[in-house]
Amino acid sequence: MTRASGILLHISSLPGEYGIGTFGRKAYDFVDFLEKAGQKYWQVLPMGPTDYGNSPYQSSSVFAGNPFFIDPELLVEEGLLKEKDCEGNWGENPEQVDFDRLIVQRPKLLHQAFSAFQSSDDYESFCEENRFWLEDYALYMALKEEYGCGWQKWPKELKQRQKEALDQAKIVYRDKIAFHQFLQYEFHSQWSRLKKYANEKNVKIIGDIPIYTAADSADTWAEPEQFQLDADGYPLAVAGVPPDAFSETGQLWGNPLYNWKNMKKDGYNWWLRRMAHNQKLYDTIRIDHFRGLESYYSVPYGAQTAENGHWEKGPGLAFFKKMEKKLGKFDVIAEDLGILTEEVHRLRRKSGFPGMKILQFAFSLEEESSYLPHNCEKNSVIYTGTHDNNTALGWFEDLRGEEQDFVCRYIHIKGREELSWGLVRAAWAAPSQLAVAQMQDFLDLPGTARMNRPGTLGNWQWRMKDGQLTDELAEKLRILTKTYFR
Repeated sequence: MTRASGILLHISSLPGEYGIGTFGRKAYDFVDFLEKAGQKYWQVLPMGPTDYGNSPYQSSSVFAGNPFFIDPELLVEEGLLKEKDCEGNWGENPEQVDFDRLIVQRPKLLHQAFSAFQSSDDYESFCEENRFWLEDYALYMALKEEYGCGWQKWPKELKQRQKEALDQAKIVYRDKIAFHQFLQYEFHSQWSRLKKYANEKNVKIIGDIPIYTAADSADTWAEPEQFQLDADGYPLAVAGVPPDAFSETGQLWGNPLYNWKNMKKDGYNWWLRRMAHNQKLYDTIRIDHFRGLESYYSVPYGAQTAENGHWEKGPGLAFFKKMEKKLGKFDVIAEDLGILTEEVHRLRRKSGFPGMKILQFAFSLEEESSYLPHNCEKNSVIYTGTHDNNTALGWFEDLRGEEQDFVCRYIHIKGREELSWGLVRAAWAAPSQLAVAQMQDFLDLPGTARMNRPGTLGNWQWRMKDGQLTDELAEKLRILTKTYFR
């Protein structure tokens, strides 16, 4: 990774007319903005289908894409919709995603497009190339719609994937299965064209993959032996992190844990397929909760908090050596945040992957932080903040007076009016090979534009407004980027 910089902006946060950001015209406009601003990276959050809570980190599949990102205007260009079909009220507030409205209205539009769709060689090739996950995913979605519950509560013969029952279901739900295959074809086709456009503009895509998958997912249903599940498909233990300075009871994520012994027996085949798939989607892969691959926190299923969990060993360096042997060298960013042991630091160093430095965590009055720019190693990625953090301005306003004074002295600013760009400048000046900031910080937005507050509902809604990507903003960022040789 050469010295460079980029912007973190999820697809859902792009502006546009259809209630949520898509792979359409506004996405291409953003790539053009990145090029004008001298940025080499566009980082997005996980792009899988979202479920309860609308979190991209709790998806029904680690392979499938979110159908909400399919652009209606591109479907019009394909002849699958007419312009008038796309008209309607997609939300009252252009700065927020109205998920409740989308969940009701968007499937109707996508069904309409599907009714006009005719198979093609490209479609058949896509289905064949992705058969290893697509068939199970499409059938899972069809059955979930039919039964209205998680797969653990389906009839026994379907829950246990008895061949005769699956064969019968594929006949009965043929149309529903075809609909979900169509959605994935459109998602991947539109995304592939957008990524190609970005790469041609010398912009690389950083994709984000959650370390875990949801308990109710196509992944756990299709290959339960890869997870720590009981005979009925429920987790034996779940993921989380122990109590720390940020949470007295820890964080209880609830995801099923991997059965690493079984995974090792078959050569980590599930992970090989997953990583190979993501290599096609992205240029660089950020692995969320990297420390879970050295040691993972196991909480008894049914616990109300994460207080009584324990650590168990993960696959470690052998896992990454297997990935590299089978898939070759690939660019990875290790999300190594939180309370880390020397074993985790050693694993990251031996893997060679850059870790993450978060400026919002750097300004401690008690001790000198390793996240302060002058302490950042070259092999790292520095962020003003991530999707789990406040905006720079919102963060600053929540600090105590003496903490604000420290920040202002360190980044050499007079006060809050210079804060957002002052923090960006500090990141861009750091030794870290890559510097990334949220789009909200370039727009100097307050805490109301925050993307996620961990452990709460009502997140992932922020959207950029039309007209905010100005030539003046691009030029300001281009000059800053050139100044620090990124």
